[in-house]
Amino acid sequence: MKLKKPLQLDGRTGEGGGQLVRIACALAAVTSQPIRIDHVRGNRPGKRGGGLKAQHVAAIQWLAEVTGAEVEGMTVGSHTIEFRPSLPPTALRQRKFEITADSAASSTLLIFQAVLPYLLFAGNGNGDPVELEINGGTNCSFSLSYEYLDQVLLPTLQENFGVRVERQLKKRAWALGPLRSGSISLKIHPLSPGQSLKLQQPWDRPVTIEDFQLKQIDVSMLVPYDLKEHLERALVSDLDQLFPHVDVNFRMFEDSGHETRMYALLVAHSTTGLRWGRDYLYDKSRKKKGPETLSSELSRNVCKDLFKEILIRGVVDEYLQDQLVVFQALADGRTSFHRGATPADIEADGGAPSGVPDDLAGSSAAPNPKPERRMKKDKTDGPFGEGTTHTTTARWVASELLPTAQWFNKGSICDGAGVSFTQDT
Repeated sequence: MKLKKPLQLDGRTGEGGGQLVRIACALAAVTSQPIRIDHVRGNRPGKRGGGLKAQHVAAIQWLAEVTGAEVEGMTVGSHTIEFRPSLPPTALRQRKFEITADSAASSTLLIFQAVLPYLLFAGNGNGDPVELEINGGTNCSFSLSYEYLDQVLLPTLQENFGVRVERQLKKRAWALGPLRSGSISLKIHPLSPGQSLKLQQPWDRPVTIEDFQLKQIDVSMLVPYDLKEHLERALVSDLDQLFPHVDVNFRMFEDSGHETRMYALLVAHSTTGLRWGRDYLYDKSRKKKGPETLSSELSRNVCKDLFKEILIRGVVDEYLQDQLVVFQALADGRTSFHRGATPADIEADGGAPSGVPDDLAGSSAAPNPKPERRMKKDKTDGPFGEGTTHTTTARWVASELLPTAQWFNKGSICDGAGVSFTQDT
């Protein structure tokens, strides 16, 4: 039997970080396509460094075990990795797993991102879920938090693709302050054999003014107790100024237990069910800053970011868009998760909300990539389309591993590959 030639990927392409590695290995595990990545995380000089980190090794090692893969370069710091899986997702028999990274600062959420696509297709004839516990960090820099996963990403995947993942934060762990290992517990309900991911609603439903009329903003605060009241007051004031007449719901507060650990997440909900999340992990020195100053700084940053996100008039937020690319490419059918509206569109909608500071009211918005009747196929030989470098790079990697997926109109529309597996594959 002639072995497949590994797909060659340059880890310096586009965003050039860990996302490229996670997506490539995740889709390689789904498709049994061997890959080789050179210059792993090649755009990460300095303190963040290049090469594999502990969280990448933990995720790839697990994928290698369940897919019967041969792997070369599976060490922390490795700048080249070759991953040759052989077993499809439906070959998975075990239903309970645990993944533990060597470093307590490794993000459990990024590990989960790398293994979720494979697990979605690991269904059996009995409809049994897969239980997974991941040990590591839950609130780390350069990673989504557990709160964002719980309140934004997973609800969006369920509403749009029917993806069901039960989850529980068992123990919180930060990459700031004294290190300790945390844990999240997940129960994934895979697709039945023969099924593919499908969009649960029309891909091209009209976007209306009502989509951007907010009904509620949920607030999650993880800060030292001495900041709690100061941050609450700052957030109420800033949100009232930026989003007058919108209900503010303080969904959760937790004492972070250390002065270096300060995090806030805002999730805006529209009257039509859209949601946008913006968060802020304070990673600067707290020295010589009192609770009021710190709270004001944290609040202003996260509130401004959320306001700018709503002002853009996209159906997903910046971080959600790049995380949905993999699922778009895997799905059967057409999807669109565009971001952006022209300044003319915003003016026609009545402009910015009243009470907005001058420095925000004049913010320009991105070009409008709303779905059009005229379809122009995108070139996929490098990062492409509208969006952040994370989004454009994600599209490129997905296109390399799933070449039958097609993208149109600067990445705003995807005709997915329609991946599915029969039980006896």
